[in-house]
Amino acid sequence: MSVRHEETTSDVPARTSGPRVVPPGGRGRTVSAQLVPMLSQVFAGDPPVRFVFWDASEAGPADGAGAVVVRSPRALARLAWAPGELGLVRAYVSGDIDLDGDPFELVTRMGERTDAALRLGPRALVGCAASALRLGAISLPPRPPDEEVRLSGFLHSRRRDAAAISHHYDVGNEFYELVLGPSMTYSCARFADAHASLEEAQAAKHDLVCRKLGLHERSGARLLDVGCGWGSMALHAAGRYGAEVVAVTLSPEQASYARRRVERAGLAGRVEVRLSDYRDLRGEAYDAISSIGMFEHVGTKRMREYFATLRSLLAPTGRLLNHAISTPGGSRMHGRTFMNRYVFPDGELVDVADVVAAMERSGFEVRDVESLREHYSETLRAWVANLDRSWDEAVRLVGEPRARVWRLYMVASAIGFDDGGLAVHQILGVAPDRRGVSGMPRARSGFEDTA
Repeated sequence: MSVRHEETTSDVPARTSGPRVVPPGGRGRTVSAQLVPMLSQVFAGDPPVRFVFWDASEAGPADGAGAVVVRSPRALARLAWAPGELGLVRAYVSGDIDLDGDPFELVTRMGERTDAALRLGPRALVGCAASALRLGAISLPPRPPDEEVRLSGFLHSRRRDAAAISHHYDVGNEFYELVLGPSMTYSCARFADAHASLEEAQAAKHDLVCRKLGLHERSGARLLDVGCGWGSMALHAAGRYGAEVVAVTLSPEQASYARRRVERAGLAGRVEVRLSDYRDLRGEAYDAISSIGMFEHVGTKRMREYFATLRSLLAPTGRLLNHAISTPGGSRMHGRTFMNRYVFPDGELVDVADVVAAMERSGFEVRDVESLREHYSETLRAWVANLDRSWDEAVRLVGEPRARVWRLYMVASAIGFDDGGLAVHQILGVAPDRRGVSGMPRARSGFEDTA
């Protein structure tokens, strides 16, 4: 039997307005008074942050950190029909819940107390449903935001991978310009200089990758950039080191944007941008391969095929630099999670030890592993600042719900890198020749960043 959804074009005020004042329900008691018992169950004690409800009543500490603003009883309905993380995210994306204040502090405080609560045990579920019923918030299931996606087809098939990439990257190049800034680089920067700008730190990251790959040792080296994004790594390698670059992406918008950048830079003779799957790469030889922020989309199911394909494309003594997010024990973005439904459907974070082992099984000799964990938190905070500075323009370009998705995921990710739940590693592998010669420098200083 199908379930009809309630439409969501109702009484939620604009993001910039204050809490909407309506008569409190439930025998004259304020909303906060009726919800404090439920909040106490969710947080296993007093709420760690201030909550402001649609009748202007409040609960929790007023300590200057800000507040979670519950703008509509529909937030409770969303939690009742989708308990836990998914219901909370739907409420935030749709505007039923807002964050007023420092989002990093608010999310950190709630995260410290809700790891277990987000799974909502039977007692909390009953409390949530009872509170929603008292406040008249029980209704037909509210329609999920349009930004929520569920992919079909076999996991990591070509068609499904292309759909996953399009969901995240084909939201508009102008939007990414606002978030990423002039570097148009959607991966961890390297803030070797504490006073570096985001653009300088991204250039430093690209230069480090180029030097790890040995592009500074000879002009005209042939580089394959897998998952090239908007072409920043390809432009850096060709412009600074004279590399001959083939850059591939599954995103049509990225490919067209990167081609325009290549033309404007006068590097059309050195950089070729292809709209292509890595599985289509055959019969070519490269001196170096960079894979920056792309491996998260490959998945453990395809990891062996991925590294075997790249290994087959490398000339003797050729190098691969795999730059990817990881997490201890690995993690797949699946099911009813925020990241799977809204951000990176089918994404997988592989334990760095498993990545090293997979590269070795594919014939690579792993020569260097470097963590940039703290650098990614700083990168994400810079992106959030860019988004907040241009919030009205971002909403004009992609709509408020999608802008909210990006803000929440970048805030949560920064916190993950802060506390060590997430990491990012550059793993450098080499394909030795038949005599075992690697061509690697004798010391790590041989590829230190000089940018």
